[in-house]
Amino acid sequence: MVAFSDVINLTGIVQQVADLTNLDSIQWSSKKIANSCNNWLDKITGFAIGNDTRFNWDDSNHTKLPIGTTDLIANQSEYSFLVDEQGNKIVTLLRIDVKDSNGNWTKLTPIDQNEIVMALDEFEKTAGIPMYYDKTADNVIKLYPKPASSVTAGLKFYFQRTPSYFVYTDTTKEPGVSPLLHRGFVIASAYDAALSKGLPNMAVLAAELLKEEQKIKQYFGDRNNDEKSKIKAKVTDCR
Repeated sequence: MVAFSDVINLTGIVQQVADLTNLDSIQWSSKKIANSCNNWLDKITGFAIGNDTRFNWDDSNHTKLPIGTTDLIANQSEYSFLVDEQGNKIVTLLRIDVKDSNGNWTKLTPIDQNEIVMALDEFEKTAGIPMYYDKTADNVIKLYPKPASSVTAGLKFYFQRTPSYFVYTDTTKEPGVSPLLHRGFVIASAYDAALSKGLPNMAVLAAELLKEEQKIKQYFGDRNNDEKSKIKAKVTDCR
C-alpha cells in the first residue's frame, strides 16, 4: 500500500516519484503529481466500470454506498441523476427500484424506445405505478407509465460514480483501488514528469507504464474466478 505523501518513511507517491525522476518539489510539484494520479485513477475507473460488471467497482475511499433516492412526483415522467449526495458525478446507472404509496418496492425493467413498436406517446400513457424506465440521455430516464401519485424517496437508484480524487495537500490518503495497483500511480506520475521535462528515463518509464496497464486488465479480468461461466436462459412468463 502506498500513501500519497510520507515524509517520514519516504515511501509515499510524492517521494517515490522524486526518486524516479530526480526532480524536486519546485521542478515537479505535488499539484502536478496529484493531477497525474487523478488521471491514472480515471483510467482505472473507466476500465473497471466497463469490464467489471459483476463486482460493480467503487472507489473504497468513498464514505457512503453508491445508492441514492429521489422523490417520485405525480405525473412527472423524466428524472435525472447527475451527482450523488456528496457531489460525486454519477457515471452510469445500474438499477432503479420504485416504491408505491404503501411502501412496497418493485424493481423497474429497463427498456429502450427502439423496442417500443407503437407511438411513444401512446405507450403506457395512463398514469399509474411505473414499471419500466428508458435511459433517454446520460443519467436521464423516462418512466413508463408516469406515476399517478407522489411518493417521498419513491425512486431508489444504484449507480457507479467518479472516484475519490487526490488533492495536493493529501498525506496519508491511499488510492481507493486494490493495493496490487498502487505502484501504477507512482509510474504514471513519474512518466508524466519525464514526458514534460524530457528526462532520459522516459522510455524506461513508458515500458513500466505498459506493464501497469496490463496489470489493470489482468486484475479486473481475474476477479470473477469464483464463478463459472455459464449461459442463462431468459424465461418469460406467458400466462
